[in-house]
Amino acid sequence: MPAAPSAAPAQPPTTTTSLKQPPAAERVYTHVKDAVLDRRYEGGTLLTEGGLADAVGVSRTPVREALLRLEVEGLIKLYPKKGALVLAVSAQEIKDVVETRLLVEEFAARKAVPASPRLIARLERLLEEQRELAEAGDLAAVAVKDRCFHAEIVKYAGNEILSRLYDQLRDRQLRMGVAVMEAHPGRIEANITEHAELLEAIRGGNPEEAAQVVRRHVGRVRELVRGEDR
Repeated sequence: MPAAPSAAPAQPPTTTTSLKQPPAAERVYTHVKDAVLDRRYEGGTLLTEGGLADAVGVSRTPVREALLRLEVEGLIKLYPKKGALVLAVSAQEIKDVVETRLLVEEFAARKAVPASPRLIARLERLLEEQRELAEAGDLAAVAVKDRCFHAEIVKYAGNEILSRLYDQLRDRQLRMGVAVMEAHPGRIEANITEHAELLEAIRGGNPEEAAQVVRRHVGRVRELVRGEDR
């Protein structure tokens, strides 16, 4: 819990300043979602209302509210009087995500050419951050930066409908990304290398080469995540 900031000297003695905590249901939601995405709660894990209430320090009522929200998002399945089962990544989900990513990202890679200096600088920074996080061994953070790299290109393409569609894939991409890196540690460096290749294709003004790099890069996800089929 963040500490309350000290009162500024200029404020009257009757004024108090504090940092408000998020609502209890939001805290439970964030706790469970983060744990599912970075695989601290793996597919097949059964979560109980009591256990989550104790873990977050809340009553059971906000736990139920948070779990209902997570079920709608497709991350868990609720079983009355038993708890919530964390859903594993299915073969169909992998197929659907990869196909959607290819449709959006190949289009975006072509549209990114010619690229602005601002886009190039942003991609360079994200690539460097991926390297730093990989060296630190923070797989969840690497997965976030990996997705940010692709999302930046999609955003630059300028199609807001596709951007919103791509945003809807975020949770699934992060979960699959962590799964791949845990199962195939060598894939971390390979991802960074392929991102560098994509950056160079965009920087070099070659839209078809950029699209081909995306096709190879994203296509490997389907092959590597098959171990998640349950």
